[in-house]
Amino acid sequence: MKEKELKIERGVLKDTKEWLDLEILKLENKSKDLEDKLTTLKKGGVVANSNDIKANSIRYEATKRNISNFKEAYNKPYFAKIDFREYKKEVEGFYIGKFSIGDSDSGDQKVIDWREPLADLYYSGTQGWTEYRAPVGLIEGELSLKRKFRYKDNEIEDIFDEGINDIILKASGGDDENALVDEFLKITLDESTGSKLKDVVATIQKEQNDIIRAPKVSPIIVQGSAGSGKTTVALHRLAYLLYRYNETLKGEDILVIAPNKVFLDYISDVLPSLGAAEVKQKTFEEIALEILKIKGKVENKDKKLALVLEMDDEKEKTYIKEVSRLKNSLEFKIMLDRYIKLIQIEQSKIESIFIDGEELVDGKEIRRLFLKDFIHLPVNKRKHEIKRYLNLRLKTRIEYLIDKIEGKYDNEIFKIKRESEDTKDKEEIRKKIISLYDERDAKKEIIKKNSKKVIEEYFKRWENLNARNIYLRFFQDEDLFSIATDNRIPKRISDYIKNKLKEDIENGRVDSDDLAPMLYLKFNLEEIPENYRFSHVVVDEAQDYGILQMHILRYLAKKESLTIVGDIGQGIYFYKGIKDWKDVIEKVFNNNCLYTPLTQSYRSTVEIIEFANKVLKKQKNSLTPAMPVLRHGKNPEVKEFKSNKDFLAEIELIVKEVRENGKSSVAIIGRTQKQCKKIYDYIRKNSSYSWTLIKEGDDIISMENIVIPSYMTKGLEFDCSIIYNCNDENYKEEEEDKKLLYVALTRALHYEYIFYNGNLSYLIDK
Repeated sequence: MKEKELKIERGVLKDTKEWLDLEILKLENKSKDLEDKLTTLKKGGVVANSNDIKANSIRYEATKRNISNFKEAYNKPYFAKIDFREYKKEVEGFYIGKFSIGDSDSGDQKVIDWREPLADLYYSGTQGWTEYRAPVGLIEGELSLKRKFRYKDNEIEDIFDEGINDIILKASGGDDENALVDEFLKITLDESTGSKLKDVVATIQKEQNDIIRAPKVSPIIVQGSAGSGKTTVALHRLAYLLYRYNETLKGEDILVIAPNKVFLDYISDVLPSLGAAEVKQKTFEEIALEILKIKGKVENKDKKLALVLEMDDEKEKTYIKEVSRLKNSLEFKIMLDRYIKLIQIEQSKIESIFIDGEELVDGKEIRRLFLKDFIHLPVNKRKHEIKRYLNLRLKTRIEYLIDKIEGKYDNEIFKIKRESEDTKDKEEIRKKIISLYDERDAKKEIIKKNSKKVIEEYFKRWENLNARNIYLRFFQDEDLFSIATDNRIPKRISDYIKNKLKEDIENGRVDSDDLAPMLYLKFNLEEIPENYRFSHVVVDEAQDYGILQMHILRYLAKKESLTIVGDIGQGIYFYKGIKDWKDVIEKVFNNNCLYTPLTQSYRSTVEIIEFANKVLKKQKNSLTPAMPVLRHGKNPEVKEFKSNKDFLAEIELIVKEVRENGKSSVAIIGRTQKQCKKIYDYIRKNSSYSWTLIKEGDDIISMENIVIPSYMTKGLEFDCSIIYNCNDENYKEEEEDKKLLYVALTRALHYEYIFYNGNLSYLIDK
């Protein structure tokens, strides 16, 4: 039966490719015609207007996009098929692919886009009577087939049909061990990884699909176990949102905040492959520096972590951790809020606007506008609106002031005339009156010509606030600092901060921990630049951001539309990161937030996940350990080595084994950058294989053989991970070491080796 179905499907694929050949040719001819027509229109060869050019340009770009999509889809036009009978209709078969493919003339679809409502049945539907939500409402019907296609050399090698009774099977090895056994998924996961993250539209699971298709109405926090696909889910969600809200949402309206440059490089192929190439991808430091318009050497979070991990000076290390924790905390936000109020009070000491000795605008009115009417706006924006308000009413004010001046001079002239009725020197009186008239007219002329200029000069003197200068003043003004902090920062810490800040300024350096406070001041005292307000924001590895940073990211997202993904168990920035998602839900989003866990791990084998979970359980958290997809492999091996020569000899054998088994990516994971440099220097000279040392800011060209610090591996995955020197000196019984080691142990897909010299770390159960 299967062979018969396989033969039919291969025939359908052949027909589809033949149709695509004709369709691509037809589209290319159409594109050429449209290009020629546009050229003629732009040259003015026929009577044309801008609307004709615009309409033809839109058609031309759409045709080019279709050609690109059709060519990309040619070798594997679809990855799945469903048979669905809508209520009171006949059974129809629908093929599902990365892009919608249809006849350019009739509009008939050959392949439906994975993001269409109907395709939801493939991801979340179960055989039998079911439903899906379409724009017109719920569509009910019977789902009779869910089929997946496995390709080899651009031909269908195999098909996998799901049935509600087939996909959930009892796993061998225990009565209570039930797991989702999807043969297609297992085969896909067993493949080798590459240097880039891939799209997974063919293997999205129901729990992932629910997050991807969630409405864009409130923030979503995803607590994803290592290997649960949280990053992939977040990026596919972007692609879905762009499709779902295509009339109002564009790629440039979306921001992805990633942990570092290596990670940005790793995910760089996913969004273009999903048709979301225009999405902005930045680290927090990059976006902060852009908004603040600051240039200088940045001491980013990875450099600071490396410093903390490698530093021998325990006192200095304590200062660094305490200051970092403070600047990213809710307590510091409260201190900044007090400081902002003090600045606002200072700014509200407002004087009247005078011109040529006359009051053009009463200071009380400006104060009312500042403290009441525009109180909802940041200070600088408030001033801008007050200025705009005054200029809009300037003509009326000038007329009022001129009337007032005329009345004043008329009274004075009338008084002179009355008092000089009996005076004989009429000529002197006349000259005096003429002088008053001239003075009045000159004053009126000054008011008419210079009032706008006077207002401009007034607002220039009422200086605009600069976030960086205001932040520096926070630590430099002893009185303001004392009031704003309520003296809750110990003097040793405040002195350390002030000295460090002074050194940074002198050396043209910016501490990444100062960026969030400066942005917070900017957004409250100045404003959020409109080009940095995004319709949706994705935050990856969010557990590494402090509460204050989370507030900043909330400000960047219009209507608080965010997808936040992370794993508390991988919180390697232990001194400042999120300890519990409850803090974010309550203190950042006021409980208006959807929280969902992803506990199924798709990356590693059962053996690797169970080994890593031993370390996770030693952490101070209440997380549910990752549950692996039922894919078995070799047990992680713990090996002792006496020297670097011994270590390298083992590495040579491991790389050989990995390659012989059709895999390629091998990562030696050291605890710190300094340790990695020493490893690399030795093996580079003595290994028969070539190796690459990964440093902060690097792009990963290949993952074939790399040496990388533990804290830079988050989000990455390798066919084989080799943990270097997991002894009791490198990985102590401390929370930061538990998190670093857990991250390192959850990177491997297939093979894992743990090497140690001396005493094996307590964190590893041999």
